[in-house]
Amino acid sequence: MLEGLTILIVEDEPIVGLNLAFTVEDLGGRVAGPVATVAEAIELLPHIHASGAVLDGRLADRDVTPLAVDLAARGIPFVVHSGTGLPDALALTHPDLPLIMKPASSVAVLRELAERIENAREPS
Repeated sequence: MLEGLTILIVEDEPIVGLNLAFTVEDLGGRVAGPVATVAEAIELLPHIHASGAVLDGRLADRDVTPLAVDLAARGIPFVVHSGTGLPDALALTHPDLPLIMKPASSVAVLRELAERIENAREPS
């Protein structure tokens, strides 16, 4: 499902982040991260070739809005995997973003991401 793709994982709960990372690898992908803050993710992003990302909605340093906006501008598909929903500012400007509420299996989260990556590749 993720063969050869690099997936950025941005999650501040270590067990959740590691579970996602192991599942990415089990599905044939490569992992960037996990990182626990928006600042770390924004710093890492220019140095990787991310095919997609899984973002927690609220991280150790702030909500994920600036990172989500950056990913969208770069055309990198992502899903928000959160226990609290989309941050208010993000919900107002991008209400159609994919939200997977916690708890959800890592496979379900990555299946949704893989679908978004595939849809982004299809010519419109």
